[in-house]
Order: sequence, then structure tokens, then C-alpha cells
Amino acid sequence: MSVREGLKRSIQKVVQTVAVTGLTTLERLQTGAAYNPLAKGYLEDPYPQYRKLRSRDPVHRSRLIGGWVLTRYADINEALTDSRFLADDSKLPEFEKRRQQMTRVAGIPDDPPTKSMLRLDPPDHTRLRSLVNRAFTPRAIEELRPRVVEIVAELLDAVADKGSMDVIQDLAYPLPVIVIAEMLGVPTEDRDLLKRWSDEIVLTLGVVPSGDEVRRSYEAGKEMIAYIEKIAEDRQREPRDDLLSALLSAEEEGDRLTIEEVYSTVLLILVAGHETTTNLIGNGLLALLRNPDQLELLRDDPALAPSAVEELLRYDSPVQATSRFVTEEVSLDGHTMKPFQQVALLLGAANRDPDQFTDPDRLDITRDEGSPLSFSHGIHFCLGAPLARIEAQIAIPAMLKRFPGLKLATERVEWGDGIILRGLKALPVTF
Repeated sequence: MSVREGLKRSIQKVVQTVAVTGLTTLERLQTGAAYNPLAKGYLEDPYPQYRKLRSRDPVHRSRLIGGWVLTRYADINEALTDSRFLADDSKLPEFEKRRQQMTRVAGIPDDPPTKSMLRLDPPDHTRLRSLVNRAFTPRAIEELRPRVVEIVAELLDAVADKGSMDVIQDLAYPLPVIVIAEMLGVPTEDRDLLKRWSDEIVLTLGVVPSGDEVRRSYEAGKEMIAYIEKIAEDRQREPRDDLLSALLSAEEEGDRLTIEEVYSTVLLILVAGHETTTNLIGNGLLALLRNPDQLELLRDDPALAPSAVEELLRYDSPVQATSRFVTEEVSLDGHTMKPFQQVALLLGAANRDPDQFTDPDRLDITRDEGSPLSFSHGIHFCLGAPLARIEAQIAIPAMLKRFPGLKLATERVEWGDGIILRGLKALPVTF
């Protein structure tokens, strides 16, 4: 980035911050709360803001997103299964205009976007999900458990003699990347490419991504698809026992995935599977280190791993929010949502709702009070959730057992810039 480009971005950020402050100040005066993910301290700890929104204005009209923000568990759980709340934002009247404007600002080709299951509604979503489920089966995922145990042991062996490690770089990042790469048949030497592409693609998951972020995300997506195309050509000639071959051959009543659908599904699995699991392990270990009584409880009884992972998902979710829009007027808690208005569903806020979870700001790995919404709910429930759970259930207890003197090596950790995906840049520990 040139000095001129850096200065331009800095000015844009200042202007954006001033504008956002003005909008949210007005909201706060009118309702007693505001949704402002750009506020100071939000990235470090968004939960006080969630708490204020949930208690003072749980169905909140946000000028920042031009729509609504929901923070209660019951409301969000219902929205995720209500057919009036759609995910395919290409159906919004202003979508095409905004897309073309963004492509001009970013200086990228005006290519029609390839949709993934994440942003599709029935019947398109139903068809695609059904076909993908034939390849990405629970049995196939469960069969990966022994290999995950091996990979975790290898990663911990590599740092055992050092007395310190960065949990993100040494465990939380490489574990899911290795697993997904092996599932797809990606060569070992290309795994770092997947990480780079994934990090670039998620740059657009912000309030208002810059033109530079949109361009980098677009270029990474094109590079990743071009890479997948080459592997897919090999699998079509010589199928193997891997996920990509299974996707290419998945069939139901004569229907098969198009090659574009295969590419978009692989891209979704790579990005979502890597980012979610990395953040789950990183956020989870940080929560345990900050709650040593719970850490000792899990270390003494590894059989608690399944309930511990569910609690860690709830306590500091790797995915903090998702979005929908309404197709017709929807009345909720005395408010009326108009057709085509956006609705932000703050999953992280729902997971701390005291009406759903007792003493929700307390970490309790023995908790049994229903499921957190970290992997969504309904037809869009995360495809890779079983794999993420297995990886965390193995990695976290293994680390506690291997390094009994595990301690946080810094007083202040640094969080990533994402407001949709929440994760650490680094997690230094000693043992």
C-alpha cells in the first residue's frame, strides 16, 4: 500500500467513525441503547453492549445497518426458522445497484456472484443442501476422529520442548486447515495458501468494507476457485476417496451438483470450517485460562469435553452474528419490520440471554440448558458443526493434559477486526 493510499484509508476511517458516532448517539438518546460495532472496546468485549441492547431495546431499529438488530435468544431462534426471514440478499431491490457500485469502487470485474448455501433460500437451498449432505455425512466426519487425535499430538509434539507457544499459530489454525486439506486431497505444501485465501475472503464481513478489502476478497476467491478447478479436473479423471470426489459424484434422483456449485461449496467449507474452528479453540482456551477453576475441572475430567465445548461455544462464540431480511411486514414486540428491511441476528447476544441461560456471564462447563446458537439453527445450521466440535473436543483437553502448567503469557490479548467472526490474532502461553 502506498503512502497516498494509506492516507486515503485513514481519512475514510475517520469520516466513517464520525458518521457512525452521530447515528448511534441519536439511537442512544431515543432508546437508551445503540448498536455500534465500531465503538471503542467492542472488539475486546462486545458483551456489555449486547447486554444493554437486550435489556433496554431488544428489538432495536439501527440506523447504522438500515434495519433491525435482535439480541434475545427466543427472537433470534424464531427468526432462524421463520420462512418470512430470508438469507438470499440478492432478492433485495437495491442489491444489484449496491453490488455494481461496490465493484466500481473496488475496481474489480462486474462478475455475477456465485452463491453458496449460506445465502440461499428454499427450494434452491433444499436441493443444494440435500446433495452436499450425501458427501458430507456425519459418519464420514466421525471417522476423522482418530486422525484428528494424531494431528493434535503432532502439533503439540512440535512445541513441547519450547516451554511456550502461540495457541493460534501452533494449534488452532493448523489443525482445521490440515484436516480440511486432507479431506479435499489438497497437497501438504499448499496448505498455507488456504489460510491466506481464507483470511482475505472474510475481509468483507464488516459493517462497511473498503474498496481495497472488497478487491482483495474478490481476488482471493478467484485464486482459490482456480486452484480448486485444477484439483477437480484431476478428480473427474481419477476419483479418490476424498470429499471433492464425493461432491463431484453426489447424486439424488438424477440430480447432481453443477461444477460451479461444487466450487462454491468447497470454498464455503474451506473458509467457514477453518475460521470457525480456529476461533472456537482460541476463544475457548482463553476463556478457560481466565477461569482456572473450570480449566482444572476439565483437566481432571476429560469426559466433560462435549459439554465443555458447548459451553465455550456459548460463552464466546466464534460466530457473533448473521443476517436476514423480511419479505413481508413482521410484528415483533410492538415494532413493525417493513418488507425488505435487514435484520441482524446477534448470536453472541442470544448466547448470553439470562432468560435462556442461568447466570449467563459465568463460564460453567457442566451447564446443561439447551443449545447455543453459535452454529445457527434451522435449515442453515452449520454444515461443519460436527467437525468443529470433534476438533475442539480433542484439541483442548489434549493441550490441558500435555501441559499441566499452562499459563497465559500476556495480560492483554489482541482480537481480530471482525464483527461477524470473533477470534484472536494470537494467544501466547507458557508451560
